[in-house]
Amino acid sequence: MSNGFDSAHFLAGFIAEAEDHLAATNANLLSIEAAAAKGQPTPRQVRELFRSLHTIKGLAAMVGIEPIVEVAHAMEAVLREADRAAGQLPRGAVELLLKGTRAIEQRVQALSKRKAVSPAPAALVSALAALRQSNAQASGAAASTSLPPELWSRLGAAEREQLVQGISAGRRAWLLRFVPTPARAAAGFNITAIRERLGTVAEVVKVVPQSVAATDDAPGGLAFALVILTDAADALVAEAGAVAPEELTAISLEETPAALEEGGPDDDAVDDPRHRGTVRVEVARLDDALEKLTALVVTQFRLGRATAALRAQGTDVRALAQVLAENGRQLRDLRASIMRARMVSVSELLERVPLVVRGLSQATGKSAHLEVAAGKAELDKAVAERIFPAIIHLVRNAVDHALEPPAERAAAGKPEVGAITVTCFERGGNQLELTIRDDGRGVDAVGVARRAGAPLPTSDEALLDLLTRPGLSTKTEVTTTSGRGVGMDVVKRIAVDELGGELAMRTTPGRGTAFTLRIPLSITIVDAFSFLCGGETFVVPVATVEEIQEVDLDRTVRGPDRRRTPRGESDRRRGTRGTDMIQRRGEAVPVLRLDEIFGLASPDTSHRKAIVVRRNGEPYAFAVDRMLGQQEVVVRPLEDRLVRVPGISGTTDLGDGRPTLVLDLIALGSKLMAESVTGAGA
Repeated sequence: MSNGFDSAHFLAGFIAEAEDHLAATNANLLSIEAAAAKGQPTPRQVRELFRSLHTIKGLAAMVGIEPIVEVAHAMEAVLREADRAAGQLPRGAVELLLKGTRAIEQRVQALSKRKAVSPAPAALVSALAALRQSNAQASGAAASTSLPPELWSRLGAAEREQLVQGISAGRRAWLLRFVPTPARAAAGFNITAIRERLGTVAEVVKVVPQSVAATDDAPGGLAFALVILTDAADALVAEAGAVAPEELTAISLEETPAALEEGGPDDDAVDDPRHRGTVRVEVARLDDALEKLTALVVTQFRLGRATAALRAQGTDVRALAQVLAENGRQLRDLRASIMRARMVSVSELLERVPLVVRGLSQATGKSAHLEVAAGKAELDKAVAERIFPAIIHLVRNAVDHALEPPAERAAAGKPEVGAITVTCFERGGNQLELTIRDDGRGVDAVGVARRAGAPLPTSDEALLDLLTRPGLSTKTEVTTTSGRGVGMDVVKRIAVDELGGELAMRTTPGRGTAFTLRIPLSITIVDAFSFLCGGETFVVPVATVEEIQEVDLDRTVRGPDRRRTPRGESDRRRGTRGTDMIQRRGEAVPVLRLDEIFGLASPDTSHRKAIVVRRNGEPYAFAVDRMLGQQEVVVRPLEDRLVRVPGISGTTDLGDGRPTLVLDLIALGSKLMAESVTGAGA
């Protein structure tokens, strides 16, 4: 057995850690670029950038990935000089640093795919070195503060600039001291906890460890000086720092600059606590836990059926029913816990979108500002991975198709910089609604109809149907961003066909367009309604159902059958599908008979249930025999293309050992409506 160090065992951890730091690097670079456009220095972001790259370099060196070490070191050197210049980056630095970040990302991706890592790009490394040399200069503080000299000297140039800027902007600066003691440790107060508590009410500029005389009040001979900026009330700051308000020492500006000593962004002796309290878990392990949960859900169904059978035989099952109900509640709690572990933040999902917009703006010559408002919304990792390409496609369309060039926008009285907004929120606890909105020229309905060879659409819904036709693209020439025959059908296929969600659009000529996606938060275990139709049991996800109501088919208006069939045959023998119309709160709603659609024999009764769904904003309903109830079901997707049909999203097991079809009524309605229109035109 060898006791040698094998870096391969650490690659998975390195990849996960590097991806986190790269995401933070991209976000900080975009923030720096936005501030530079306003002529503002960014000392805090420069220092955070340095820390991220310093960590990546150290981790890459540990696992022996020298190309990443080389690129990160070159970027780190540029940032060290910028830190000494109080957060000022030279012209062109952001572009080079973004290229460096992309180079590191490509090599991390190669590692994750078990491919060879290419050498560091020599031209990029040389350009970064030249940039560092051009920016190398002695840094000095523009002002001094009332901080004691021994603390002021421990601050780097960027930290001094951060403190001076904060005080100049009217924020209050405080110095507080934290002394660790056994009593405080027992109460949960250590330096990491104090720093995290202060971070909720203040901006922590620096934490400086200090040696002090060992006394009863400082048994460890150690204290920490914390320099902070805040707008919060003094009492809140003191409470967060676990000190009395009178123990806060105000920091003010002084006219005479103090002497500057060498410092760097990596001098902070306290570890960054952002990743503490987090355990990294492989997705495969979460998938395994979910698989075990799905088996428990099916077993719960079987237990419920067995209990019902015993009750039908006259057995007293009250105690068993109580245990069964409690087990059901525990399963729901377990499901919620496992699903929470699989959830990813939508904000994290959208972290790369600003980079996409930046690249497209440069490629198209259009100015665009992106605003993301995701709040605390989360969704299952599997759903996030599927929906992300659709989001990117919509954002690309917004920049490339919707936004006008700056001159055209100015002529139309618009700001030269176009606005793209991405907003999302959870709906009903089981759906995510995500909207991508722009203030561009709007969708050209005439042009779309001409490209599609179809009549001019009269509504946004009809226009969206044209836009989502396979292969339709409104670009006449191939560019670096568009014109390859890949159109909005990709978005529809992902959001509607694969995820069972909805896609809607609202557009106004000259003012802009908004695309709205409504998708389930999870697609594995879902809440569903079960119902009978034609002697068969089906289920439909609760998230897709708008309403369930009674319907009397004898009091509906039967629409004409649009299919051409021989005369003299009954509707059922001909396999035709007529359409009933019912009144629902003042609007006419078409009702499709599910037994006719599937060719099933239903009992001869006029009173049925109608399941109302909505497609492109328009309601329609499906008539079924009767509802059975609501329960959690495990959806098994139909992977084989030979058995995949529109309207059936998968199968489930309700405990009887027989596969039960999971219906996608929105997709089924879309298919039937399209067939109806085609038949009418025949």
